[in-house]
Amino acid sequence: QVQLVESGGGLVQAGGSLRLSCAASGRTFSSYAMGWFRQAPGKEREFVAGISWSGGNVYYAVSMKGRFTISRDNAKNTVYLQMNSLKPEDTAVYYCAAAPAPHGTVVVAARGGYDYWGQGTEVTVSS
Repeated sequence: QVQLVESGGGLVQAGGSLRLSCAASGRTFSSYAMGWFRQAPGKEREFVAGISWSGGNVYYAVSMKGRFTISRDNAKNTVYLQMNSLKPEDTAVYYCAAAPAPHGTVVVAARGGYDYWGQGTEVTVSS
């Protein structure tokens, strides 16, 4: 079992920045690929960014590339999502998730590939 707790959400004006954190506990964090997803009201949960368990490979959804940065600190069992140039359409509940990965270069983009999910942290971007 892996327990995930997100933090760092809040209200921010358009153009602003937020840094989300996801603290993991339980099984060996460094053997899991990690990802961030988001779900806006009335919409499906969508992939935002993923990172391999080595931290060397990352992948972003097209609309987030260049604005969001995913990173991880395996010594702190934490994954981060730095969000810059936020837009009102980024308003959503953001979730982190953990996926078992066969080796350290794998990034998981499919929602079904993730076994563990946090409770989410809400991000609201005002115009």
